[in-house]
Amino acid sequence: MTPTEARNAPHGASYSEPLNGWSDAPRRGRGFSLRTLIVLRWLTIVGQSAAILTAYQGLHFPLPLWPCLIVIAISAAVNVGAMARVRRLEASLPDGRQTAIHLGFDIFQLGVLLGLTGGLENPFCLLLVAPVTIAAAALPARQALALGALALIAVGVLFFWSEPLPWRPYEHFHLPTLYRLGMAMALVTGVVFTAGYAWRVAADAEKLELALATTQDVLQREQRLAALGGLAAAAAHELGTPLATIQVVAKELQRASAPDSDAAEDAALILQQAERCRGILTQLSQQPEGDDALYADVSLKALLEEVVEPHRGFDLAFEVLVKTPPGQPAPRVRRLPEVIHGLSTLVENAADFAATTVRVQAVVDAGWIEIDILDDGPGFASDILPRLGEPYVTSRPQGKARQALAAQIAAAARPSKRRPTAEAPIAPSQGGMGLGFFIARTLLERTGGSVSVGQGLAQSEAKAAPRGARVAVRWARPALEVAA
Repeated sequence: MTPTEARNAPHGASYSEPLNGWSDAPRRGRGFSLRTLIVLRWLTIVGQSAAILTAYQGLHFPLPLWPCLIVIAISAAVNVGAMARVRRLEASLPDGRQTAIHLGFDIFQLGVLLGLTGGLENPFCLLLVAPVTIAAAALPARQALALGALALIAVGVLFFWSEPLPWRPYEHFHLPTLYRLGMAMALVTGVVFTAGYAWRVAADAEKLELALATTQDVLQREQRLAALGGLAAAAAHELGTPLATIQVVAKELQRASAPDSDAAEDAALILQQAERCRGILTQLSQQPEGDDALYADVSLKALLEEVVEPHRGFDLAFEVLVKTPPGQPAPRVRRLPEVIHGLSTLVENAADFAATTVRVQAVVDAGWIEIDILDDGPGFASDILPRLGEPYVTSRPQGKARQALAAQIAAAARPSKRRPTAEAPIAPSQGGMGLGFFIARTLLERTGGSVSVGQGLAQSEAKAAPRGARVAVRWARPALEVAA
């Protein structure tokens, strides 16, 4: 979709985030689904019940059976309530806050059970590491740290208070304080190290997943662009004959008309535009030969003038500006075909919807070259902005292209201040295909640029209501500038 097709609202909303790339934002875990937590807790309940009953019935350890069973029963009741909630909602999406609450309850329940069965002398105290590791792998850093702190508090409480470890009758088993202190330190180290390792692995996996998704998106856009290249070659072949017919008919009309009549002028204009179309189709059908002329270096101002020149000749004011640091000349840049075509498409889009002014300005600083294309038109519609850059997405009705073409033909048939000169072609309509901005963005990003959109001239120069559109393309200087 082209930016001009997004300008259907009289007051466009600002949108200045880059349209490509992804930021280095902190990892945001999404938690587990409620069903997963329910399954894990049932497994925990079965394991705890089996351990308690085996110690009491099989090994005949004098442990507090009923208090332990009550703690396990409370955990089972919480799980039954969670199952009822899942059935009521008929959905179980990952929820970080819900996951944190359930894991916090599991740490508390396990701490109480350990306190009843020997505390840090109980070898099952190692299980305190499990909920914290799960939290580190699935939750944001703040919630994972809170659960880690809860586990460490549980270790501290168990060190100072717990029931004696159940053991064989007529035998007394008691670990020295120094050994229990070592167990506490080992648990603390295990919780910190294991949780930190799990958090790092999850963060790296998320970055790889994001990088893979970004790469797939780039490859998909490249495949679409390659497909469009094949369509362009086919169009160049198919449109050659109709253009030749148009030229023959226009020449006949020119010969049959009086030399100074409007009909003769219109026929000459048709011939000029048909010749221009033929030249464009010839360029599309030719294979790139890597000619050095295509990559010659030019001044930045000359590049912008080349981009703007085909669109002059109407009642729009085109401004071309280059801003550099004080005392520094404008840099010379590579004349890349991708840059020229992409910027030309963006300027054409701005001219389609501008009210009076289109400004193309380059801002150069120590590390970047940014080219801004601004207009004072209606601006971008906020509901279209999230889809900018996708192919074949347009908000302009297909009939509007035909109306625009008819209006241009009517304007060419009568005197008007917008009547183009012999050197200025009729501005082509986008036709509502939704390809202009997609192609321009893909070509510009291929050269190392990043594209962003926002408010235009009216917003930046006055305190009036938000109007106008701005498309900014930003390169690192080495990507565009010719090395001295």
